[in-house]
Amino acid sequence: MTFPAVKLEKVVKRYPLTKALDGVSLTVDQGKVVGLLGHNGSGKTTLMKIIAGLKNPTSGEVRVFGMAPGVETKKRVAYLPEVNTYYNWMTIDELLNFVKAFHPDLNLEKAALLKTFMNLKGGEKIGSLSKGQQARLKLVVGLSRQADLMLLDEPLAGIDPPSRARVLHALVGEFRQEGQTILISTHEVKEAEPIFDHVVFLREGRKVLEGEAETLRAETGHSMEELFGEVLE
Repeated sequence: MTFPAVKLEKVVKRYPLTKALDGVSLTVDQGKVVGLLGHNGSGKTTLMKIIAGLKNPTSGEVRVFGMAPGVETKKRVAYLPEVNTYYNWMTIDELLNFVKAFHPDLNLEKAALLKTFMNLKGGEKIGSLSKGQQARLKLVVGLSRQADLMLLDEPLAGIDPPSRARVLHALVGEFRQEGQTILISTHEVKEAEPIFDHVVFLREGRKVLEGEAETLRAETGHSMEELFGEVLE
């Protein structure tokens, strides 16, 4: 039996002063590229952390490849947070070896190809990198993992607009492993729109629209960027 990559049923996440997620249900089929679209504070990061097994929902059910998030699912999931958590004193190559010690599925040969593609040098100190270079480094680390499910939280943050489309097309093209499921949270919809198979719009912790990207474009006559403005503004 083949399970969805992700299945959420009425997931709620409460904090003392706010409700980050309010009854979100969602199914992500394996092998899809899914856009999780919403403004900052819409619940995208919380949702990704719950799928990654880094946070527990207040209520509701979460399944990743048919299992509750835990040790087994973490072996199959790679999560790239928006915030840079790397040590500035390390070089890029030292970081990759450090990450590989915790995640043996990191492929150093693939990392070498990605470094070249992203115009990064292994001997550079992380603390000397620009914001854009650090954003590209996060993608090198994440995409080097041989993970069945890739969770990318605002992967375009810090990357200059002319480079975004090129990076995204490489992400779902030459550097994507066969059958890999990718969930991308972003509010930079224009550049990312062409790669999405499926989209989910979040506002204030609630799902307000979901569907296959091509179907939504055909039914509404609008691009995902236009729908973003209409549905979420």
